[in-house]
Amino acid sequence: MLAEAHPILFAAIVPICGGTVPKIGFPERIKVLKDVPVWAFHGAKDEIVPIEMSKELVDVLRQHNGNVKFTVYPDAGHDSWTETYRNKDLYAWLLEQKNDKFTLE
Repeated sequence: MLAEAHPILFAAIVPICGGTVPKIGFPERIKVLKDVPVWAFHGAKDEIVPIEMSKELVDVLRQHNGNVKFTVYPDAGHDSWTETYRNKDLYAWLLEQKNDKFTLE
């Protein structure tokens, strides 16, 4: 994930049916996102990327006092992005986020 490598560049991130890859340094590398607001979305019936992967991401961020929201679509499978991109609250939330740590100096 680009945000893991360069968290200072992001005011917020929105992982959709994303999650974790436990064998590649998780949860250590996810901790760098604790200061980046995260709103994660996942379909409960996703058979491609198990919802447990997003739950683990959210749990680790919450354990490190991260600013994280998690929306689960109970009837959605892997296509949780369609409903997410229709969510007007998502765009309002994104526009509320600020990144005071990044400057172009």
